[in-house]
Amino acid sequence: MSLQAPATVGMRLEEVDTPALVLELDAFESNIRRLGEAVAGQARVRAHAKTHKCPEIARRQIAAGAVGVCCQKVSEAEALVEGGVADVLVSNEVVGARKLERLAALARRARIGVCVDDAGNVRDLQAAAARAGATIDTYIELEVGMGRCGIAPGEPALGLARAILGSPGLRFAGLQAYHGRAQHFRSMQERREAVAGSAAVVRETKALLERHHIPCPCVTGAGSGTFMLEIESGAWDEIQPGSYVFMDRDYAKNEWAPPLPRFEHSLFVLATVMSRPRPEVAIVDAGLKASSVDSGMPAVWERPGLAYASASDEHGWVEIARGAAAPALGDKLLLVPGHCDPTVNLYDWYVCVRGGAVEALWPIAARGALF
Repeated sequence: MSLQAPATVGMRLEEVDTPALVLELDAFESNIRRLGEAVAGQARVRAHAKTHKCPEIARRQIAAGAVGVCCQKVSEAEALVEGGVADVLVSNEVVGARKLERLAALARRARIGVCVDDAGNVRDLQAAAARAGATIDTYIELEVGMGRCGIAPGEPALGLARAILGSPGLRFAGLQAYHGRAQHFRSMQERREAVAGSAAVVRETKALLERHHIPCPCVTGAGSGTFMLEIESGAWDEIQPGSYVFMDRDYAKNEWAPPLPRFEHSLFVLATVMSRPRPEVAIVDAGLKASSVDSGMPAVWERPGLAYASASDEHGWVEIARGAAAPALGDKLLLVPGHCDPTVNLYDWYVCVRGGAVEALWPIAARGALF
């Protein structure tokens, strides 16, 4: 945690020290409402906290109707539970004795779930649960087109379900089916086709389990770019959108059409112009250490003719088109991150702004929680 926050409550936005991670509260709250209105009780919402890493945001999502949250790492789950979140799914595999011991210990304090795709991991998870005297919700992760983790559908998944059912301390909670790549397929048609393929895998495996008298309590998955398509398919019981609360430049490149709602940009990096070396260039104090560029450079918000062109560790190059209103030395610019999740992980605080003034500071408690 930083020794000092970049702002104080009541400060005007232009007074905030930079680089700072700014959360525009009106847009943020609108996004949370919009998700609830779109889903309208058709599926459970388990919001993905890997996006925001913040118990305050998780609690607000739960207050708006989410059954709990998910995350990707044990340390994220620890920070969320410590922050008062009582239902957390680690929507990822957890491997290694120390991590499993921590996960099992956490399951004595909150409802904890985890994903598996290997029988050996099931044995290790069961042993950790037994030593802790805990019960852990255990989901089988299916390979549904992501090409990452996940067991093949059909017989391999059936065998893993039997292993879970035979493991005291583990509760078979259902299937995890998440096609992460589909979130960023640009056209609605591409995303529809990807979700249809994933749904076929889910139905095949669920039907096989049922033929062997194994109930499947829940199918969970989906993300901000596809969640209404999973709901429409009828194959999912629970969705896991994360980026919807913030949006980023990469998501903005997607085609958005019904039944998916359009969310607003609410997350920004505030930067200061620190040099004007040439008339057509402004250098800002937000570079690679201030905004992730894995999905492209950030965009300059609501300043026509200004384009964030490149970055080094501590500097960003903003190109100024001919005729555009040029920023002066010391001016502040808002940047829309290319990818919100890894950008959040660079900061200790959200500077929460409404009407141009700082309303709150929220700690990013799981910042750096990678293990």
